[in-house]
Amino acid sequence: MATTVRKLLKQPGATLQLHIELRGSKPKIWRRVLVPETITLAKLHAVIQAVFGWSGGHLHEFNVGEERFGTPDPEYDEPGSVHNERTTRLASALGMARTMGYIYDFGDNWQHRIKVEKTLMPDPALQLPLCVGGANATPPDDCGGIYGYYDFVQAISDPNHPEHADMTEWIGRPWDPAAFDLDSANLRLTNFL
Repeated sequence: MATTVRKLLKQPGATLQLHIELRGSKPKIWRRVLVPETITLAKLHAVIQAVFGWSGGHLHEFNVGEERFGTPDPEYDEPGSVHNERTTRLASALGMARTMGYIYDFGDNWQHRIKVEKTLMPDPALQLPLCVGGANATPPDDCGGIYGYYDFVQAISDPNHPEHADMTEWIGRPWDPAAFDLDSANLRLTNFL
């Protein structure tokens, strides 16, 4: 199996189908995207931000095993401890692995599991990256992590909740935790990239 995975990931121009799941979410919050295997991790970060509908205004990092990928910070990171995401391609970062981690917003600690579901032959008719599926609304930025999101959903869903008015004003729009709009995700992809 490992040999097959290696051969598939090394195909020039292969398309990877990724399943990106927000860890700890119940019900599951996930997106399925098609990306070229040659995408840089910096561009993959932009893809994730677009399909989840986040603003991209917080720090982030990818990891495969003990290897870390992101934007090295000379004040905090030992030289060589964080690989530069702008020059690292997805297939190279994965190596023989089929999964990787992604953390967005170190304060809220949104942890994601990215799994390569399929390796596909390139299709010139497809405009990549492309979101092909997903479920449930993305938690709003700065809501306090997964447990803060649960509190937010509880407050916004119950007009009698003591924080309902504050949360409704803060979010500024109707909120459906089960909402996911594929067309909107792809429009954000087009505009974000």
